Amino acid sequence: MIEEDVCKILKSKPGIIYDGFSLKRLTGDASNRTYYRISNRNQSSYIIMELAEPEAFKASEEKVTSSNALVTELPYINISKFLSLYGIGVPEIYYYDREKGILILEDLGDSSMHEVLKGSATDIQEKYYKKAIDELLMIQISATKGLDHDCIASDRGFDIPLLMWEFDHYIEYGVEARSGIRIPDSERNKIREIFYFISKILAEEPKCLTHRDYHSKNLMIKEERVRVIDFQDALMGPPVYDLASLLRDSYMELDETLIDTLIEYYIERRMETEGVTIEREGFRRIFDLMSVQRNMKAVGRFVYIKEVKKNDNYIQYIPATLNYIKKNLQKYADLNSLQAILSKYVWEIA
Repeated sequence: MIEEDVCKILKSKPGIIYDGFSLKRLTGDASNRTYYRISNRNQSSYIIMELAEPEAFKASEEKVTSSNALVTELPYINISKFLSLYGIGVPEIYYYDREKGILILEDLGDSSMHEVLKGSATDIQEKYYKKAIDELLMIQISATKGLDHDCIASDRGFDIPLLMWEFDHYIEYGVEARSGIRIPDSERNKIREIFYFISKILAEEPKCLTHRDYHSKNLMIKEERVRVIDFQDALMGPPVYDLASLLRDSYMELDETLIDTLIEYYIERRMETEGVTIEREGFRRIFDLMSVQRNMKAVGRFVYIKEVKKNDNYIQYIPATLNYIKKNLQKYADLNSLQAILSKYVWEIA
């Protein structure tokens, strides 16, 4: 019924130009949402987001730690309205039918940062990644300062239980389901001790508004500006979380020298904007620990999507993600024992 429903919506809503349309289903992401593009004869186009169920907003697709606050508004709309207040480049929402679970959104095109930069020269990558960092800092600084309880992200955040849940997700799927071997309890306990050590450090970091999936496939390039999508799971977290998502992206391997340059750019811009001093060595260690946690969560998620959702599109990104993990485990002496245990079951990090 999507075609009939959309036709009625377009004809009835002021501000939406309707002149007949063609409807094309788009390649989706790993979520339960379905996307379509409406192209009108007058060349205008829109994106349709169809929820898996009309009131799917009652539960996030991601694990969250939150207060008992009642969720009465679709998180996508709630967070979009808030980010828009601070000039963040989210797509405009033209229409929402709560009963049918349909949204009509601004069409940002098909030019994700991933598509634009795939195989591009380092100077081009640097240009757009700096734009992405500038947009990220608007979220972390301007939007965070204006945050209140009207935005549902303010009532949920990364704490030790959530960080540990993501680590356990990696053990269950990224290690055991992938290898077909159950880790003995003695080794599992040792792994979880180190995971708890990392989680405690990360949970003690100051928190800001965090996108939670800020990477090259969720950043669109339109008219030379970086635009932001897939923000509905936003929450409060350490600033390095989104930076690690961006620079240790499973989908886009960057040269290590470029990563160093971009981390320095982030630090300089943040110090300049906030008027704070950031100690670089300590910041880099937190960034690397966050990268380990984020990358392990990603590997677990990719295997989960294959095993549970029967979608193996993301398995191709596991080797690059494991390589990130290996580099950071080798970098710090207090993580060497973790590498030694895990490498028995994940040969790529040996």
